[in-house]
Amino acid sequence: MKQLVLTAAIVLATSTTLMAQGRPDSLMMTCAQAAGLVRSSGAAVVGTGPRLYDRYVSTKAYCTPMQYIDPAWVATRDVQACNIGYLCKEQTLEFNR
Repeated sequence: MKQLVLTAAIVLATSTTLMAQGRPDSLMMTCAQAAGLVRSSGAAVVGTGPRLYDRYVSTKAYCTPMQYIDPAWVATRDVQACNIGYLCKEQTLEFNR
């Protein structure tokens, strides 16, 4: 029983710490830091304001085969429009009717 309680306490402490860390916020980083984060991670979920976030990628390799990449511009601490990478966008297929 002691082992179970100890294990539960460790899991709870770890998950609480991870939740407290949150996601990176572009408004707290310089443009170079935000772009570097996406470039070094390949893909990163970055906050761009209160309750706003998106997944940014460095290359199309981080998108599904049916997606294309579109340049992503976000506000950072030092720049109003910083290109930090790309967004994966869904391709739309049009059929002749």
